[in-house]
Amino acid sequence: MPAKANGRSMRTRRFTTRQGVALQFSELGLGGAPLGNLYRPITEKEARATLDAVWASGCRYFDTAPLYGFGLSESRLNGFLRAKPRDAFLVSTKVGRLLEVCKPHERPHPNAFFETPSRRVRFDYSYDGVMRSLEASLERLGLDFIDIVFAHDVDLTTHGHRDAVDGHLAEFMKGGYRALDKLRSDGVIKAIGAGVNDWEAAETIARAGDFDVFMLAGRYTLLEQDALASFLPLCQEKGIGIVIGGPFNSGILATGLKADARYNYRAPTVEVRERVRRLQAVCKAFNIRLPEAALRFPLGHPAVMCVTPGMHRATEAKRNAEMMATKIPPALWRALKAEKLIREDAPTPK
Repeated sequence: MPAKANGRSMRTRRFTTRQGVALQFSELGLGGAPLGNLYRPITEKEARATLDAVWASGCRYFDTAPLYGFGLSESRLNGFLRAKPRDAFLVSTKVGRLLEVCKPHERPHPNAFFETPSRRVRFDYSYDGVMRSLEASLERLGLDFIDIVFAHDVDLTTHGHRDAVDGHLAEFMKGGYRALDKLRSDGVIKAIGAGVNDWEAAETIARAGDFDVFMLAGRYTLLEQDALASFLPLCQEKGIGIVIGGPFNSGILATGLKADARYNYRAPTVEVRERVRRLQAVCKAFNIRLPEAALRFPLGHPAVMCVTPGMHRATEAKRNAEMMATKIPPALWRALKAEKLIREDAPTPK
C-alpha cells in the first residue's frame, strides 16, 4: 500500500520474518554510504537537506554501516532519526568490521571516504566482535534497537580469494551468527542477514543458517540477472526478503554512456557500454529514461522488498522518488526480453 508524505505517495511492501515479525519497507530506500562522504565530502547542512528530502519523498528505509565514513554515516542518521517516531521507519546496519582510533594517515580507503574521523577498520566476524560492533552502532545511531543487521562483505569482491572468504565465513557462522541470533531472540534486532556483493556468497550464507533478509549489491539489475539461476529461487523457498543495493551498478545505469560513467566502481568495458547503449535505445522507444527502468526492474521479483540507491544531494532524493512514480508500460519489459537484454525468466514489475 502507498505511504503518504508531503503529498507524495511511496509504495510499501510488507515482509514477515521467519520469527513472525512484520517489517514495512518503502520500495525506495536510502543507501547511506554517501552520508559517510563517499567520493567527496558533504557538509552537515547538505547531509540534513538530503535526509529531509528523502523523508519528504516517503522513503522510510535507511541503510548504513560502520564502514561508511568510519562511523560518520551512522552518526549523521542519529540526530535525524531520533526526532522521528520509532515505528515510522526501518534502519539497517552491518557487522564484520570494528573501528579503531588511529592517526589520520593510517585511515584506509583514502580514495573512497573523505574528511572522516581518524579510524581504521579491522575485520572481525567473531561473537565478541559482532557484539562490540552492534554496541558501538547503537551508540552512534542513538537507537534502542536496530531493525536489520547484515554481516558485511563476506565475499570475494572484498576479500579477494576463496580461502579468505571461507575463513571469515567460518568465523561468522561459529561466532557472529550466534551473536546475531541471540540479539534477535532478545529483541535488540528484528531481522538478520548478510550484505554482500556476490550472489554466490549470498547463497552460501543463506544455506548455512536461519536468515531473514539479504542485501545484494549490484547483482540483480538491468545489467545482471545471474542471481536468478539459484539464489533468488532459494530466497523464495526459504522466505528470505531481498534489499537491492546499487541498482545503478555504481552509476552507469543512472548516467548512461557519459565519458566518466562507472560500472562496478571502474570504467566499463566495451561490452558493457554496448549493452547499455542497447538498453537506452529500447527505453527511448517507449519514452522511458534508463534510470527509471533501472530503479523499477528489481522490484518485479517477488522476493525483493526495496531498492536502495545512494544519494549525495537533496535533488537526487527528489529525482529518485519521481522516477519511482513513473508508470512503465509492460511492453517495455517484453521488448527488453525480445532483444535478450534481460533474462526471459526475469519477473517484471506489474
